[in-house]
Amino acid sequence: MNGRGKGEGGGDRGGGNVWRDANVLRWLAAYGSSLVGDGVYFLALGWAAAQSAGPAEVGLVMAVGAVPRALLMLGGGVVADRFGPRLVVISSDAVRCAVILALALLAALTSPGLWALVLVALVFGVVDALFMPAVGALPPRIAAPRQLVRVQGLRSVAERVGHTAGPPVAGLAMGLGGPATAFGVASALFGLSLVLLVAVRISPPAESVASAGTPRGAGTAETPWRQLRSGLGYIRRHGLIGPLVLSGALSQLGTSAPMTLGLILVAGERGWGPGGVGWIVGGMGVGAAASALLLTLIPRFPRAGAVQNLTLIAGSAGIGGLVLAPSLPVAVALAVLTGLVCGICGGLAVALIQTATDPSYLGRVSSVMAFTAVGLAPLAYPLFGFAAGLWGVTPVFLAGAAVSMAGAIVGTSAPAVRRAELAFA
Repeated sequence: MNGRGKGEGGGDRGGGNVWRDANVLRWLAAYGSSLVGDGVYFLALGWAAAQSAGPAEVGLVMAVGAVPRALLMLGGGVVADRFGPRLVVISSDAVRCAVILALALLAALTSPGLWALVLVALVFGVVDALFMPAVGALPPRIAAPRQLVRVQGLRSVAERVGHTAGPPVAGLAMGLGGPATAFGVASALFGLSLVLLVAVRISPPAESVASAGTPRGAGTAETPWRQLRSGLGYIRRHGLIGPLVLSGALSQLGTSAPMTLGLILVAGERGWGPGGVGWIVGGMGVGAAASALLLTLIPRFPRAGAVQNLTLIAGSAGIGGLVLAPSLPVAVALAVLTGLVCGICGGLAVALIQTATDPSYLGRVSSVMAFTAVGLAPLAYPLFGFAAGLWGVTPVFLAGAAVSMAGAIVGTSAPAVRRAELAFA
């Protein structure tokens, strides 16, 4: 790993405590504000749709934004690498702020029609496809490599807080003034995120990572299509990044459906009800938040690659164990432990990938990781439901955990992953 000192306008990235790094904290606050805004926007969008359409149309409005986001996510990584993540993340945040502000004004003057809501959802999905890879590519440009685990831990904390705070804020805003007020609050949160992102100092790209083993991309001289192919080829050929990305994709494919649709089916069979699902998901969240804080505080994480593989095995086994739990309290306790282990696994994986990635490929690598989470993993939902109808939820749940565990086999079979280390301050 190459050492990085002070970048142009980027502040001291040499390894200070991230809790006292104002630049990192500005990025973190911007990211958290954006996440809360996302939560407020989505709930307000569904509520506004429900006031003017039936259940099927509401489902259409809520789902339509996911299509362009999934289809364009990889292209968003190309855009981030082509024009720089700072420009892309600021521009996309500005568009989100303006679009939702316009929707707030429209909702205040009249009841938005179904097609207006569909149009906003489509635009929002396109912008999200640009925003997510760009914001994911920023940590290596604002923090030293040895601080990336801590930054990822802080990012996980922000995600937990953002996802938890969004719905209550939306409910309060809609209680005060309906969807128009909620859209206004969401726009204000995106505006706050925009102001903070403008204030974040970004270091220029460092030299190519020595361990990458491949030359840097050609930059804007390449066509976007060639840049996309170049990025995918870079991931495929890299001895560390390729196995970790594939490992993460298998884990997402194996666990996303069991932890959503599967838990609903299990709770229905066991008589735990919707509250039981909430307790289990909440337990996972508590465990993941605890592991995120642990990653920000722990002074050293030796043999990070091997630990990442072991925690993936343990986390996959824990998820499989949820369907075998004899009672709800046991399932909740297991969920807390599983969330703790999975949080460590995910934080280490992202830090290892970002530390090893050539800066000119950060956007594309970030877009592939985001695509596996928001684009590829949901494809398992109909397959899971169909298989559960044929063979029952328990064997299919366990099969999903086995697919996730296969990701650890991919990592273990890669020497670069087994030997991977992370430097800490």
